[in-house]
Amino acid sequence: MSISDWQKSSYSGNASNCVEVAAPSGEVVLIRESEDPCVVVTVSPVVLGGLVRSVRSDVTRWPAQSVCT
Repeated sequence: MSISDWQKSSYSGNASNCVEVAAPSGEVVLIRESEDPCVVVTVSPVVLGGLVRSVRSDVTRWPAQSVCT
């Protein structure tokens, strides 16, 4: 998969540490973290859609936490 097939959110601006997605077919969605592009998670569009809907509906209940040390 070429670099041009991966997309990141327009909210990321020029930041290099963001989540990128690619959809090489209608059956899978690939997700990776831009600082470690060798690690790729594969999910179905249905699973990803469910995650996004869940986060959007519950976003005010999630406390902001830093996971960086």
